[in-house]
Amino acid sequence: MHVDEKYMWRCLQLAKKGEGYTKTNPLVGCVIVHNNTIIGEGYHRRIGHAHAEVNAINSVKDVSLLKESTLYVSLEPCAHYGKTPPCAELIVEKKIPRVVVAVTDPNNKVAGKGIQLLRESGVEVEVGILEKEAEELNKVFFVNQKENRPFIILKWAQTKDGFIDTDRLNYEKPALRLSNSVTQCIVHKLRAQTMAIMVGTNTAIKDNPKLNVRKWYGDNPIRVVIDKAGKLNATNNLLNGDVSTIAFTELESYPSYKNVSIIQINFDKNVNEQIIRKLRDLNIASVLIEGGTVLISSFLENNLWDEAFVEVAQSEIGYGISSPIIYGSLINAKKYIDSFHFHIKKRITRN
Repeated sequence: MHVDEKYMWRCLQLAKKGEGYTKTNPLVGCVIVHNNTIIGEGYHRRIGHAHAEVNAINSVKDVSLLKESTLYVSLEPCAHYGKTPPCAELIVEKKIPRVVVAVTDPNNKVAGKGIQLLRESGVEVEVGILEKEAEELNKVFFVNQKENRPFIILKWAQTKDGFIDTDRLNYEKPALRLSNSVTQCIVHKLRAQTMAIMVGTNTAIKDNPKLNVRKWYGDNPIRVVIDKAGKLNATNNLLNGDVSTIAFTELESYPSYKNVSIIQINFDKNVNEQIIRKLRDLNIASVLIEGGTVLISSFLENNLWDEAFVEVAQSEIGYGISSPIIYGSLINAKKYIDSFHFHIKKRITRN
């Protein structure tokens, strides 16, 4: 392994420590090396707080060594004033002679400007070390910037013979239990790592889910529910005010609930695109869709998704509500106790 790759891997390790807390900001790790020894480390801990480069520089005990060091960072240093000052200017100010960057920032406010500022200031800059790995780490951020929409994740559990539930005409009948204690933790980890979680009306009524984070650590996602005709009421957990919630409806007059925002859309047009556009306008970077077959299939049919997590239990029921049909590239598959967990990425055809 090349020495630059060695330290860039450490940057990626550090960056992952910010998962679930940077929200719309990217995950970034930074390492400062002097004579093949790490003298400073840092990562972006939370949105609005200091960037990785600042934390790494501030961790160096002997600042005189910075003039003889190399700074490694997993994403191009910013060159604009946002919630924090530009990191590129700080690097120049500290007279760090060499900077190694994994990948350029897709944000139009940066997009090469940080690298340009460094080079024009006499800093040696190398770009592209573990570029693919760094872009994968920030796949949410890259989709936000390049496609101007939230990163969309689909999630469901199904039986071995392809059903997500029995036919529950009686709403009081409990849902088919497919997940186990381990896979429930995985789902709650996924919830903590996304900014919003969405279900449709039927799921909200039949299952009455809380859609919060209970079996992992991290912030609760914003709850999103589609309630076209206003069928939900105060008995539904999604309207209990415990977590910030958004209800999409066609009604001009929707009941008022604590901590619930109402957004009216036109259900005669493409509902999914309207919802995703509204969530984008609210600066929501990622959406986890945990609805039923109808909702998930509608996103699949519109090719409006990025990844899917599918749990397949070993049980068979022979009848019920069929699971969504998905075509994509398998990222990995793992077995947890009595079920398999498949992580699938959308297959992209390039001309």
